Amino acid sequence: MEFGTRTIHAGQPSEPNTGAVVAPLFQTTTYQQIAPGEHHGFDYTRTSNPTRQRLETVLADLEGGTKCAVFGSGLAAENAILQAYLKPGNAIVVPVDVYGGTFRLLHKVFEPLGAIVERVDFSDLAALERAVAAKPTLVWLESPTNPRLLVYDIEAVARIAHDTGAIVVVDNTFATPYFQQPLSLGADLVIQSVTKYLAGHLDVIQGAVIAKDAAVFEPVKFLQNALGGVPSPFDCWLTLRGIKTLELRMERHAQNAAAIADVLTKHPKVKRVYYPGLPSHPGHEVAKRQMTGFGGMVSFELDGTPEEASAFVSSLTYFALGESLGGVRALVCLPCKMTHASIPPETRAELGLSDTLIRLSPGIEHPRDLVADLKAKLDALAEIPELAV
Repeated sequence: MEFGTRTIHAGQPSEPNTGAVVAPLFQTTTYQQIAPGEHHGFDYTRTSNPTRQRLETVLADLEGGTKCAVFGSGLAAENAILQAYLKPGNAIVVPVDVYGGTFRLLHKVFEPLGAIVERVDFSDLAALERAVAAKPTLVWLESPTNPRLLVYDIEAVARIAHDTGAIVVVDNTFATPYFQQPLSLGADLVIQSVTKYLAGHLDVIQGAVIAKDAAVFEPVKFLQNALGGVPSPFDCWLTLRGIKTLELRMERHAQNAAAIADVLTKHPKVKRVYYPGLPSHPGHEVAKRQMTGFGGMVSFELDGTPEEASAFVSSLTYFALGESLGGVRALVCLPCKMTHASIPPETRAELGLSDTLIRLSPGIEHPRDLVADLKAKLDALAEIPELAV
């Protein structure tokens, strides 16, 4: 079954009692039991719910896994993995380029509890080998990364990590299962910020953890219930609806990103473009090998001042200035003041996150409109005369 067909049919049969082609929403907290402890497979919605169970089945299928736990946010999903495996004294190895929320969770929550966090350049496999020689519990990566869209060789990272017994976690949010399948490349656990492309309509906050191996997955599943960070049945229903158009949306997102990257590389006010589809991107060849497309995100460094960058992101017509990404409407973000503001300035500088780095999440608008919007505002900046000293 092809991917686009699976988004409609996998784990989503018509409702058997009525024949409804759209499954009903089970908006309930509890379930009548036959006798004490004897029920129809559900006893309390924090533990399980038919709508959430259906979503988990779909997400597991799309990622090529067998198990899935859905959470109330992407960070709740991350927290469950870290709670399960990152005990005091245990180590985690992460790339130098990591989402600001993950950075905050690791350094502000788990390090004070005794966890060891080591940051390594994952493009340097020799450096990664040296880091994992200390036998960390977890090796954690995003690919492509947020916000610089760096691409790491998931298969090589997994092989190196598994040689020391580490569990490999891949955040697949930017690529989605449509463009990349980390479990087939050796990952043990995949994280999705379902909020983004999977739900796709900027109206749901949700996260998910997907796995093939039940033994690796069960501690996370236990904490889904024990910690209680689960989404509402209605949010799960909305995501199921959003997933049905995932393939169509991802194709347009990618088309728009490619058109935007092409224009940005030629503009005098742009210092550098981060987009895996560009042959100049350092991870381009790896992306071609492990992805079926280059995704829908583009980041770039403005050749200007931080004040110009702030003015630029506030001036766009079709790109709404806001956090998040992956929705049907285009969004623009200035990471240093928004998604990555929790990272200290000196650390951001070490990570290559400049104060003029701008992240674009093209929506599904027509590419000509998005390109014209960006070009007009960049042209306006280029015409601003330099202030006299």
